[in-house]
Amino acid sequence: MPLMVEYAYLVLRLPRGTSRDAARQLMTEHAEYGGWELDRLRLYPDGSRRIRLRRKVIRQTRTF
Repeated sequence: MPLMVEYAYLVLRLPRGTSRDAARQLMTEHAEYGGWELDRLRLYPDGSRRIRLRRKVIRQTRTF
């Protein structure tokens, strides 16, 4: 059966004042326990962060 690889995304928004260490710890936990990997991180001028994580979703397609 052919495999289709898709990604599931999770967006985290961290308020300003969140330390870099706290953000790193949050991403580490998602990576270790949920299988997420960093896709994109945006640091805004006000100090808030938007983190986009992704993980593979593998679906099998039926062939007849």
